[in-house]
Amino acid sequence: MAVKRNADGTIDKRTKEGKAIAERMAKARAARTKNTTAKKSTSTLKRTQSGTVDKRTKEGKEIAARMAKARKAKNSLKNRLKRLFN
Repeated sequence: MAVKRNADGTIDKRTKEGKAIAERMAKARAARTKNTTAKKSTSTLKRTQSGTVDKRTKEGKEIAARMAKARKAKNSLKNRLKRLFN
């Protein structure tokens, strides 16, 4: 059966079907907020105001060193040849 809609196109929540849909949506919203709070990591990395990792800290310096090493390896002769012939 078609769901009855209001003049503005939204689902009419006064009908039986509309109430059922509204209830399912409320459950879905509650489940989504429950899952997003559980997924948040409790990182202890210090961050700058813009949200990037602060490179002045010990952990930030380690991260920056790993990224520099990865950037350097990306342009190595071995990898350039691999990209060229694959």
